[in-house]
Amino acid sequence: MATQKQLAVIGLGQFGSGVSKSLLELGHDVLVIDRKERLVNDFSTIATHAVVADATDEGILKSLGLTNFDYVIVAIGEDIQASILTTLILKDLNIKNVWVKSINDYHTKILDKIGADLIIHPEKDIAKRFAQQVINGHLLDYIELSDEYSIVEIKAPDKMVGRSITTIDLRGKYGISLLGIKYDGQIDINPSPDYQLSEGNILIIIGSNKDIARFKKVEM
Repeated sequence: MATQKQLAVIGLGQFGSGVSKSLLELGHDVLVIDRKERLVNDFSTIATHAVVADATDEGILKSLGLTNFDYVIVAIGEDIQASILTTLILKDLNIKNVWVKSINDYHTKILDKIGADLIIHPEKDIAKRFAQQVINGHLLDYIELSDEYSIVEIKAPDKMVGRSITTIDLRGKYGISLLGIKYDGQIDINPSPDYQLSEGNILIIIGSNKDIARFKKVEM
């Protein structure tokens, strides 16, 4: 596994929550921050630290010791003003790696001018994900977390149908983790170990690209 890192994620909308859960699954230390208590509460038992705070308050950001973190990810949703102000404060605090989600070209231009180290365009990743679907016959969806790790959706191999999650032992055999199962238009997150796979089930797995490729080669 990659070296454990300290990361902070500011904003727990759909994108921020997804990034946080993926990083935690990979074993990193993650501080999550949002002004909405209900969103922070969802992470209170799984995140390394979870804080209810307004990230546009410079004093609060200073108190969180973010200068010691490897990365700070600003995942604030539609509030461009809050995103820009938060980014500006973080750069003024000399945070070394500030990655920011952008929602449009105007937002991107401003983030670039104030020194965001990486500007993320989630919607533009669709082309990359589609290319992966074309290249990999059984791969239905693909999210690249880094050069080494990904989350993928794969149809359950025929040889696994009728077997329980415990007996297929993805972590023990391949070093990959099962995040959930899609079936009948629903997603079962963290399914029971006794769940028996059925034809048409879709496995949502996370792991190194190397281990995922080995799983596909052997099982498919």
